[in-house]
Amino acid sequence: MSGEKRFDNQLVDLVPPIPKNEMERLLALNELDLDYSDLDQSLSDLTKLAAKIAGTSISVVNLIDTFTQWSVSSFGMEISQTPREDSVCQYTIMEENSKGLEVADLSSDQRFKDRAYVTGDPFLRYYFGVPLKINESLPIGSLCVIDDEYKSLSDEKKEMLEILAEEIVKRIKILHAVNTLKHSLQECTTIKNNVAHDIRGPLGGIVGLTEIIEMQGDGNTLEEVLSYISLIQKSGKSVLELADEILSKCNVIEKPKDHEFTLKTLRKKVEDLYGPQAMTKEVRLEVHSTEEHAALPFSKNHILQILGNLISNSIKFTPAGGLVRVDLDMEVTDRDRLLFLKVKDSGVGMSKEKIDQIISGAAASSSGTSGEKGYGFGLNLVQRLVHKLGGRISVCSEPGVGAQFELALPVS
Repeated sequence: MSGEKRFDNQLVDLVPPIPKNEMERLLALNELDLDYSDLDQSLSDLTKLAAKIAGTSISVVNLIDTFTQWSVSSFGMEISQTPREDSVCQYTIMEENSKGLEVADLSSDQRFKDRAYVTGDPFLRYYFGVPLKINESLPIGSLCVIDDEYKSLSDEKKEMLEILAEEIVKRIKILHAVNTLKHSLQECTTIKNNVAHDIRGPLGGIVGLTEIIEMQGDGNTLEEVLSYISLIQKSGKSVLELADEILSKCNVIEKPKDHEFTLKTLRKKVEDLYGPQAMTKEVRLEVHSTEEHAALPFSKNHILQILGNLISNSIKFTPAGGLVRVDLDMEVTDRDRLLFLKVKDSGVGMSKEKIDQIISGAAASSSGTSGEKGYGFGLNLVQRLVHKLGGRISVCSEPGVGAQFELALPVS
């Protein structure tokens, strides 16, 4: 009977539902490398159309990650995020609801009747949600229509919403493809930069060698040889100057493009996305970034997904009145850039055994300081993404004194 409670002779499972393929689902969502705060412009017309089709006052496109339901586009209600365990859509993405989930009356459904959005403003009653599927078995979120009055949708309208959900997924895939192309172009620029560096070394050596030979050749009667050496020297210097010109252009700091962050923009993004979570939990969130290289652009490339999971995890395990501090820094050499991220909290901390489980990817689910349900996938997901990017992660913690996560990620 653990995790269950009886209401009106009905057993209700209080443990949040988790799809059997949850890790695959999370990896598919993170592979899209989406910025949840930048999707509304691309999806707002479809979101509004969903409400018009259903005849409801509200419609929302939700993406569901490890801890949070992100409302990336909404009509009729201003909402940006909801704790996953409080959402209705967490049930929509379950395997048994592949064609959608309809709740005729949220106030009489034991799973939702005590939720704040049912007992208080906006007093929601009707819900119908359709999974947003990247493929047949991997839903990354849902398109839902909601109302404060009782509704009933015809099969025809439900089918139209399913078609709309497919179109939303297509747009998300197109956005991902465009961002991937932009990232590839950025990599080409990096390669050009590296090539310029590569040719400077050998050409500099050639120029230096010819200068020595020329200086020592004053008494040499092989004037023709010296003439050729002089030409090589001039040619080498010309290419060296060209390489310097290429490098100077590559090193000009430009305004970051929409597929890039700077330390400054990443800091603002973290504050905007995760500040509300900290405020709800009454936890102080501080985000700091170094001034050096603060305006140097780098590819987004899963940075927000990695950092967001760590921040959500720290907020979850930090009691009210506690602190979660995020530090952003970058190291730049002639050829490489390394992003340093640190997330430190004053939470409940972890034992060495728990840390070893995280590092090995075997960490089990647990509950937060306010009873939030743990899904056991967030830190495992971070571990996989960091490894994929060729980075490294370290964890330092003791029970009762908080935890500290440090990351080093190569960026372009």
